Amino acid sequence: MPTWLLWLTAIAIGFLVWRVGIGALRSITGPGAHRTKPEIEDVEELDVFLVCEECGTEFRVTRLGELQVRRHCGEPMHVARRPAMG
Repeated sequence: MPTWLLWLTAIAIGFLVWRVGIGALRSITGPGAHRTKPEIEDVEELDVFLVCEECGTEFRVTRLGELQVRRHCGEPMHVARRPAMG
């Protein structure tokens, strides 16, 4: 086998190992670790609430970013958007 073909094969395998390693490291760091933060959305003109369907508790939201749904009464709360009153 020609020497240049051995070198080319070694470089291709090295590149493949490098790409798989980078992909594995990115998956270990968790979701969104290499992403930028989402823009914050001002929802003051809409009445946005986190609503507990178990007991009816509502939290008013004025700005949305990356939403992490809270828990109340042991159940996840749901997002409800309503037109602003007045």
